[in-house]
Amino acid sequence: MPLLTNKRILITRTRHQASELATQLEALGAITILIPTIEIVPPTSFAALDAALTCLRTYDWLLFTSANAVEAFHRRAQFLHLTQLPKHIAVIGPATLRAANAIGLTVDLVPPQYLAESLAEALLPEASGKSFLLPRAAEARDTLPETLTAAGATVTIAEAYRNQTPPNSIPALRHLFSAPENYPDAITFTSASTATNLFALLEAANLTLPPNITLASIGPITSQTLRALGHEPTVEAAEPTIPALIESLLKGR
Repeated sequence: MPLLTNKRILITRTRHQASELATQLEALGAITILIPTIEIVPPTSFAALDAALTCLRTYDWLLFTSANAVEAFHRRAQFLHLTQLPKHIAVIGPATLRAANAIGLTVDLVPPQYLAESLAEALLPEASGKSFLLPRAAEARDTLPETLTAAGATVTIAEAYRNQTPPNSIPALRHLFSAPENYPDAITFTSASTATNLFALLEAANLTLPPNITLASIGPITSQTLRALGHEPTVEAAEPTIPALIESLLKGR
């Protein structure tokens, strides 16, 4: 019998990213509920990204800290009909590596731990006197650029996309939490933004999270955000990947 038989699991990822997690959970017998707490929208202005893309080959390194950043970069580069690349490319982890490979990029560096701190440490020997381009979300942690800048690098941050809370998710959450028989057994959080936005949506819907629901965090940064919101994660993935998140659910079931 599958290991998560009939367990109702709420997935809070963006709609286009949820299927990978849902498919793997359903293979283990889970009933998945897809209510995105994030949608990816264009930046308020493409000016910074366009300026960086038009002189891309002048950068020593191109850095990606999410698959969303890779996809946003690719869409804009295609729109501008650009084909040039910097000397080197680094990504934060395996999901971002797959996204980069899918658009034909050759990646030179993936850190041993899939965190900004580990990526920064891996790049430190390259930092002094080098130029880095970091396309990313409008709101993101500054650990990576601050560490590299302190080590003598020039870091250009270009807003490539924004994370937005989808208003259509409020009625779906109201229905989900309308009666105990609808409640999920577990909620997966695949980023700090999914945690922040879920609780913002619950507040907007005048809902509170029922007790005894497993809160599954993909890693320490997401767990830190959950704690700041007043919710202790029930389980945390051993590394910030989808397979590790599923493994944490299996161990904590």
